Amino acid sequence: MNYHQYYSVDVVNGPGTRCTLFVSGCIHQCKGCYNKSTWRTDSGMPFTQEMEDKIIQDLQDTRIRRQGLSLSGGDPLHPVNLSAILQLVKRVKAICPSKDIWLWTGYQFAELTADQHKVVSLINVLIDGKFVQELYDPSLLWRGSSNQIIHKLR
Repeated sequence: MNYHQYYSVDVVNGPGTRCTLFVSGCIHQCKGCYNKSTWRTDSGMPFTQEMEDKIIQDLQDTRIRRQGLSLSGGDPLHPVNLSAILQLVKRVKAICPSKDIWLWTGYQFAELTADQHKVVSLINVLIDGKFVQELYDPSLLWRGSSNQIIHKLR
């Protein structure tokens, strides 16, 4: 898996102070996407064990308390990302069980594959659906267009 950006302190992508990872790879390529540079799976930088360790370390940092981890992109549920994302969310749940995990995807919940459900079964909130420029609404919380649904899973 590749990633484009990692913010160790983020207050925009989910509630509270968070760590946010923007991964590479998106098949949806929505018109009006604000993050087109993440579409190619080979763009960005390799997601290494060191980066995974840094995310865990940041989530455990007591100087700047984080509520959780946000996963966006690109698309964390893109098939090329599933293995690394599953490993990351399992590790976050094992080492940082009090932290929540939010994930944004262009896939719809009802259409997820079994492998995608393995990831979703471990997260707290899923925001699903493609961004639809005609349904763009800047007043919406945590999503860009009104067709996208916030699923509070646990």
